[in-house]
Amino acid sequence: MYGKLIPVPRDESLFGDDFHYEYRGTQIKAAPWPDFLLEARYRIQALSGYQFNFVVGNRYLTGKDSIGWHADDFPQIGKRPALAEGFGAAIASLSLGSTRKFKLRHKDSGETIDYQLESGSLLIMLPGCQKDWVHAVPKTARPVGERINWTFRPHVDATGDSDQN
Repeated sequence: MYGKLIPVPRDESLFGDDFHYEYRGTQIKAAPWPDFLLEARYRIQALSGYQFNFVVGNRYLTGKDSIGWHADDFPQIGKRPALAEGFGAAIASLSLGSTRKFKLRHKDSGETIDYQLESGSLLIMLPGCQKDWVHAVPKTARPVGERINWTFRPHVDATGDSDQN
């Protein structure tokens, strides 16, 4: 950040179909899907009607671990996140472990919405969400245990087509 190396305030992982994903300016090869994430993927796809070919894992050990305001509006997940055709760009967020606050803030109005995501919560960010809103999991001084969040996403090529049929 601003020319300085800053440690990421959480542990991260990436699993998915056979492709390279550009993340923070670095190309990363997705590790193969473990069985438990494949099962979650198939269940979430059946429930939501959206298709996903990779998942980002974030592990928050304590309330000091966080992720700041951002939008998942990378070209690799589609131009209009959450189009329900094939590999549209819905993002499904599965929370496991301790309850944490998830915040949304509208880019223009500044309106904020807070959710308490409990273990087993599934949040699906629909059309317009990444275009119009940013989101965060803020730090908290409240004692909290470990939380793992899996965000299931599509990966598309530069033309907007999926890398997989």
